Amino acid sequence: MNGDERWTRRRWLQASGAAALAGAAGAATAALSSRPATALAAAWQGRDGAWVGVLRQQGRQLRVHRSIAVPTRAHGLLQEPGGTLLAVARRPGDWLMRWDRDGRVIALAWIEPNRAYNGHVIADASGDTLYTSETDLDSGAGLVGVRDARTLDKRAEWPTQGRDPHMLLWDAHAAPFTRLVVANGGIEIRPETGRMKLDLDRMDSSLVRLDAAHGELQGRWQLDDARLSLRHLAWHGHGSDAVLGIAMQAEHGDATLRAAAPVLARFDGHALHTAASPASLAGYGGDIAADAQGFAVGCPRAHGLARWHADGRWQQFAPLKEACAVATEASHALWAGGRPDAQRSQAQISDASIDNRSQVGLPTGLQLDNHWLVLRDDSTKEG
Repeated sequence: MNGDERWTRRRWLQASGAAALAGAAGAATAALSSRPATALAAAWQGRDGAWVGVLRQQGRQLRVHRSIAVPTRAHGLLQEPGGTLLAVARRPGDWLMRWDRDGRVIALAWIEPNRAYNGHVIADASGDTLYTSETDLDSGAGLVGVRDARTLDKRAEWPTQGRDPHMLLWDAHAAPFTRLVVANGGIEIRPETGRMKLDLDRMDSSLVRLDAAHGELQGRWQLDDARLSLRHLAWHGHGSDAVLGIAMQAEHGDATLRAAAPVLARFDGHALHTAASPASLAGYGGDIAADAQGFAVGCPRAHGLARWHADGRWQQFAPLKEACAVATEASHALWAGGRPDAQRSQAQISDASIDNRSQVGLPTGLQLDNHWLVLRDDSTKEG
């Protein structure tokens, strides 16, 4: 699809149906080989458009096991308790999709008028309710959309007390599933200008805590540097000792300041603190994950994976071209996706000088988007 063509719902349904058949044929061939060690849900760009699907490891290679064409680029992904998956359009997006491990689309929700999805979704403990980050396109105000998980219809919406809300998670400092934390990126966008960043001198990024019953504000925190946009979130640990890692993107007008800006902030329940690195990371943190020892941030402009201990001490930098998507296995082993390769790191790092990474190839022509996730075993069985 070239830049002048627009997807209609009918064209998307036709394309996604054809893709599901192609994915099933590829899966039958893959089943003849040895069972792969790992499966990851991912979003990517291919030569013929935007896709979501499942990648499976076969030896030193990740291969497409299932794929679905999507109307526009996808961003955040979520695996639901029953093994189904959700994908959300990249901001400002207009679709939310549920799909299964066989590449079938189960539900598709086009967003309500004058609203845009901001790329992330989470579910409550029962899986009956979904929470999506959104923007009111008339006012620019940030929202949490509260949705019926079965139908994807909106039940309510709550203000995030900021602009450009991005990722949201459950608050590990509270009783399970009682409070949300939301990263307000603070960047203004407008319907007529799409993803163009406006009025950066008035950025107002923040981390907010919301009550999960009614959306009341229970706390709001900001960094001293107003040009650091809080984007992606990951918890290290549980309970009162848990620390939230936040991947950031610098929006300074001065290139030198932008290149030297930190890409990780930490939140201990009381305040935000930035974490230093010994060298420039180009001021751009992509995806973030927590492993056994701390936080890993994909830094696509610095071409590598930056790692810190949970207390903010620097750990190491692992080169990987265009590294962005990161995810952990149950063992805490870490997967980082770049281009044209991915890496799997061992769960423990006893010495930053030890190379504990294994390189894994990605399919030719596949360009990963920002996020992927390691699937639980119940979603990797043959359909």
